Amino acid sequence: MEIVFRRAREEDLPAIVAMLADDGLGAGREDASLPLDAAYLAAFRAIDADANQMLVLAETPGGEPVGTMQLGFLPGLSMKGTWRAQVEAVRIASPYRGQGLGRTMMDWAMDQARARGCALMQLTTHVTRTDAHRFYAGLGFEVTHKGMKRKL
Repeated sequence: MEIVFRRAREEDLPAIVAMLADDGLGAGREDASLPLDAAYLAAFRAIDADANQMLVLAETPGGEPVGTMQLGFLPGLSMKGTWRAQVEAVRIASPYRGQGLGRTMMDWAMDQARARGCALMQLTTHVTRTDAHRFYAGLGFEVTHKGMKRKL
C-alpha cells in the first residue's frame, strides 16, 4: 500500500486523537469525542510552532488517515553533541494494522532523523505492549535503559 507522509494540520486532530484512543491504553486516557477538548488544540499548536517537533500524519493517496506519530529532534551534549530523534505516539488505524504500515512509518521516521543529522533514535513503549516490544526489536531497537515516569 502506498502511503503519503506529511506534517499534520489542525483539521487532522480528530482523526489523530481517534487513533490515539483506539487501543487498550489510549481508551482510558484519551477522549476522542467531538468537539475535542481544547487541550488537544493547545498541544497541537505548541508542537507545530516548535521547529524540533513534527506531528506526522500517514495517509493513503486518497487522503484517508492510516497512521500517526510525533517526532522530536533533541540536541544533546552527551556522545559528543549527538542529536537524537525521539519517537512518540506511534499509532496505526485499526483497519490497517498488521499490513506492514508500522515498518513503513518507522523507516520513514529514521530517514527524517538522518536528514536532520540525528545519530540515534529512541522511543518508549508501555511495559504492557508486548507486541510493540517485538515489533521495535525487529527493527533493531535495543533495550538499553530503564525508563521512569512520574505524574505531576
